[in-house]
Amino acid sequence: MKNFFLTGLIFLFLIETPRAEILSSSMNNNEKSDAAGNGQSIQSIKEERMDIIRYGTETEIAALIRTLKEEKTYYLNEELVRLSDTTKNPAIITGIFSFLGEQEKGDVEKRALRILEERDEEANETVLAAINYLGIIKNEDAMEYLQDILGAGEQRFTTAALRTMGRLASGNKDRADEAAEFLIDYYNNNNPGNEDQREIIVSIGESGSVAGISFLSDIIENNDERAVIRIAAVEALSKIGDPEGLPAIIYAVSSNDPNIRSTAVASLGPFNGDMVDKAILDGFRDSYYRTRIAAAKAAKERKLDAAVPYLRFRAEKDDVPTVKEDAIRALGAIFSDAARDTLNRLFLERKNSDTVRILAAEMLIENDAGGYTEALITELDEAKKRRYNNLYNGFLKVLSKAKTGKLEDTVRRFLSSGDVTEKFYALDIIVNNNFRIFIPDIQELTNEKNGNLSRRAKVMLEKLENK
Repeated sequence: MKNFFLTGLIFLFLIETPRAEILSSSMNNNEKSDAAGNGQSIQSIKEERMDIIRYGTETEIAALIRTLKEEKTYYLNEELVRLSDTTKNPAIITGIFSFLGEQEKGDVEKRALRILEERDEEANETVLAAINYLGIIKNEDAMEYLQDILGAGEQRFTTAALRTMGRLASGNKDRADEAAEFLIDYYNNNNPGNEDQREIIVSIGESGSVAGISFLSDIIENNDERAVIRIAAVEALSKIGDPEGLPAIIYAVSSNDPNIRSTAVASLGPFNGDMVDKAILDGFRDSYYRTRIAAAKAAKERKLDAAVPYLRFRAEKDDVPTVKEDAIRALGAIFSDAARDTLNRLFLERKNSDTVRILAAEMLIENDAGGYTEALITELDEAKKRRYNNLYNGFLKVLSKAKTGKLEDTVRRFLSSGDVTEKFYALDIIVNNNFRIFIPDIQELTNEKNGNLSRRAKVMLEKLENK
């Protein structure tokens, strides 16, 4: 009976949905529905997409690739690989490299290497796309071609080659050291422009090579160097994450330039020790708000319990909303007894802003849904009674993400007497908690008279059935 009902729903969806919408719907989800009687339609979609790859224009193929990206649908990968071998159209090749690079698939690396080898016969954008793709998949064979490009002074590809070299070498220590040493030599002896200087520094950081630490440290400690270059060097040392680079970052924490200070504090995450903790805590006292944000994020990354009093003060008193929000997120990540108490107070204090209360509730629910669901429902009902719509909607959204069996009665109340918004979120709660007991209620909501709620119910019913 259940399968019959699902078949009916899917049939209704197909006859009421325009063909273009069906083509852009998720094939992954549709393929799961084949057993429900929709196999022929799925096959039709596949065939039409295959025809686009075989015969379509660059615009049509680019649109298809965008759709596949959005869907995270990969069953056409082999066809795209074959297409890459037979086309020289820059737009198509670039789209394929981007799509497969996003998946970190090396399926077209030979084609990309061939493009670098024959780069004088290829469009510039095709070569640039190939360089970027080879960097993403970390193809070490591309190193030789990048060095050739830089050695020959091929300006049209220089920036991309510099940007990519460290990334593609990062998986191999010897290769990484080779890349870092090459880049340092290029920086010192080839008079690169300002933008290329920054790309070299970023690339050294991407390589992860300790061979770059001394070079980067010298840049950071040179107060006459441009701020943008020193900032890039701080971030690169953080990316390498070796303790030998820590003194230069600590030096930057005390810079007169607020942007360098904030970057330095934000870059302390990979390092350990009392000196690091002290620098983070001092960051909370900085008058530049970005440094305080960086301190909150560093404390969050390290789950630094010693930062809780500073975070409490920032969450309650800071005059910059973003600082407050990052402090609350850090408290949620730490979630010690003191952090929990602070979040609870921020949540329950009705004089606090809606944003602060909602975010504090989110942190509490993420960490202990069972312990705080009842309090959240109480405050939700109070917000509704007082017609605080923003607060009410925010609390509803937080509640919809909670995973706890304590929500069954609330779902029952929302479905029987709640407004449309509460019914929408009730569906989320049901799926998140796998409350299959409510399947008959969802089936009732699929009645077309319920409008948008009907469509939402159909989607959520399918999700629940596929769990």
